[in-house]
Amino acid sequence: MEIRFQNSPKETATMSTKELRENFLVQELTQADVLKLVYSHYDRVIIGGVKPVSKKIELPNEPELKANFFLERREIGIINVGGKGTVEADGVKYEIEKLEAVYLGKGTKEVNFSSVDANDPASFFLISTPAHHAYPNASCTKAQAAPVNLGDISTSNKRTIYKYIHNDGIQSCQLVMGLTVLEPGSVWNSVPPHTHTRRMEVYFYFDVAEAHRVFHIMGEPQETRHLVMANHEAVISAPWSMHFGTGTSNYGFIWAMAGENKEFTDMDPAPIATLK
Repeated sequence: MEIRFQNSPKETATMSTKELRENFLVQELTQADVLKLVYSHYDRVIIGGVKPVSKKIELPNEPELKANFFLERREIGIINVGGKGTVEADGVKYEIEKLEAVYLGKGTKEVNFSSVDANDPASFFLISTPAHHAYPNASCTKAQAAPVNLGDISTSNKRTIYKYIHNDGIQSCQLVMGLTVLEPGSVWNSVPPHTHTRRMEVYFYFDVAEAHRVFHIMGEPQETRHLVMANHEAVISAPWSMHFGTGTSNYGFIWAMAGENKEFTDMDPAPIATLK
């Protein structure tokens, strides 16, 4: 498991493209039969990805956690962006289709991932946060995820938001998780731009065509930076940083937050006309 420490706004403002990518970009999250984990010291989240093809992949107990098992003091959210797959938790199997989710609470001991069809493997994105209470394990379909339509084709940001783990959905200690799908002809996400210093966020981009990219905007509103991102890559967004972007075509992205509160609407706007 890779460990990444925090970066201040002042430090980030002087970073080169290479340094920005080394600190905030997470790549190679869906390699065949490999589970990749990155531990970020922003709210101590663990970002992960696994694409089981020829075998069942177990969630390991990483030595850095100093725990008896991975979820001894943690919770985890899982969303599938590939073919039909299975998440097995302490003997209970959750079969989930593309864009469906599973939440596993504190105290879940054995977790593994598999695909129903090796020719159309599942691709699971994972995010884990520290937990103080054991909430029940649960799954959620797209239809159950309270879809909300936002934006307009005239501003190239017509999109649908699906909320899975949140105050009015699957309950958690601090994890908030869902996804957004942009319609054809729309490319801008998370507009209007904003920050929320009470929690950090992770974006995982999916359904980005091989020849296309997403330009993810980050940094303080008056010190913007960007990362050019490909399919199945994630970005760590610090609590002080904006997090929005635009693509060369439409796409989808998973968003996941951790921190002081779980209010989805708790954000500090950064009007577009004020950005630099």
